Amino acid sequence: MRLKGKVALVTGGTRGLGRSIAEAYAAEGASVMVAGRGGDGHPSPVDGVADQVAFHAADVRDAASVDALMAATVARFGGLDIVVANAGVSIPGPVSALTPEQWTDVVTTNLTGVFHCVRSAVPYLEHGDGGRVITMSSVLGSRAVAGAAAYCATKAAVEAFTRSVALELAPRGITVNCLAPGFIDEGMGRALRQNEAVWERYRGKLALGRMGSADEVARAAVFLAAEDSSYVNGHVLEVNGGLAW
Repeated sequence: MRLKGKVALVTGGTRGLGRSIAEAYAAEGASVMVAGRGGDGHPSPVDGVADQVAFHAADVRDAASVDALMAATVARFGGLDIVVANAGVSIPGPVSALTPEQWTDVVTTNLTGVFHCVRSAVPYLEHGDGGRVITMSSVLGSRAVAGAAAYCATKAAVEAFTRSVALELAPRGITVNCLAPGFIDEGMGRALRQNEAVWERYRGKLALGRMGSADEVARAAVFLAAEDSSYVNGHVLEVNGGLAW
């Protein structure tokens, strides 16, 4: 119960890695607000703890929507200690085929959405006992891949943003770190594995010989949210099993 008494917010928390992180936080004792673009009535991502987990519809591309999400979290649970800016999208394809609208959607969700979450959360986090911000990058944030320019660019920017904001918020008692998952058998990673023509190019790069699990990423997210990581700040934690890139 490393997060007992803490209040966490996970964007993009209704599925994929976000859902696994929300489940892990609840299992460690945290109250969790799960955010997503879906409508009202979304089921709790954690069975048997309905009073511990709530859902609020929000669009991280919209600053006002994010402000309302933060206020709703505090109103529901009485505070805010941990923010996981996980919401993200990927629109693969060569630059010559991407439309300006597609590029803007990826940038606004993956990068501007993180900015909206961090900016809006600071006034709440600084009143707590050691606030935590966790951003989400990817193995592709530091390794170039053809056909993923928009995704690679935004994830690299998230890592730089994380390091900069960590310096700004440290005096306020808030740490800011980044998770960079590798090939994970969940969400986007699972879709990649199911495309055999594409997956064949990456299969041999896995040092451990397998994809990671969502639970393995979630355990790293617990570490970054807990007291165990109190002196870890501005760090990009790769969870990739080792990659022969």
